[in-house]
Amino acid sequence: MAQQTGGAGRDSAYQRLAQELRTAILQHEYPEGERLPTEAELAAAHRVSRQTVRRAFQDLVAEGMVYRIPGRGTFAAPREEQYLRQFGSVDDLMGLSLDTSMQLVTPLHPRVDVDAAGRLRLQSDRVHVLAFLRVHDDVPFCLTTVYLPPVVGRLVESVPELTEVGARSRVTIIGLLDSRLPDPIAEAEQSITVGLATADVAEHLGCEPDRPLLRIDRMYQSTTGQPVELAVSHFLPEHYSYRVRLRRNVR
Repeated sequence: MAQQTGGAGRDSAYQRLAQELRTAILQHEYPEGERLPTEAELAAAHRVSRQTVRRAFQDLVAEGMVYRIPGRGTFAAPREEQYLRQFGSVDDLMGLSLDTSMQLVTPLHPRVDVDAAGRLRLQSDRVHVLAFLRVHDDVPFCLTTVYLPPVVGRLVESVPELTEVGARSRVTIIGLLDSRLPDPIAEAEQSITVGLATADVAEHLGCEPDRPLLRIDRMYQSTTGQPVELAVSHFLPEHYSYRVRLRRNVR
């Protein structure tokens, strides 16, 4: 599974259209090799210009989601082992439930963790913790450990998907929290490093201990700036890569 990230800010018309088409492809509304609607059809259906549609298609071609054949149209691209997703916003991260599942490894429980509590800016050292595998096409590609402030953890401690080892579900933790928090999740700060697989991580991901893995830490904050979740993820590089597209504002 490959991840791509874009810039923040309010989505433009072409970005919204690209996201709708991306979601439709991920949900298999357009199977591999099937032609998507034409520029004219999409422009009429979404009440946008053909230039807007063309720009949306350009993004999807760059991501590997579709390919274009001159004179024939735009088609859904073959699904590769390293599957490409675009994560340019918190909403995109919530959309992981579209085509991946969460398999619970460690049920939600309280414990003392000085480092996580400090990063969450808590007054005490106690946090709520859970761990899960993220699975795509029955292949685990990521192990994530989630740390929650106790007041946040109590909001989801009775959710069945977070209490039974091995439970599989199409949920995201931020999706569960967002519907329960008094203030919605507004942003995430992200850091990317390389981490070595501990014995526990290696066992769950099926790799050898001390193997280099891609590590991504995300700190989610509410609209009031309060940290509500720290997620530490380790990714297998053969199933996941991280790409960044940088745009320049040209006036």
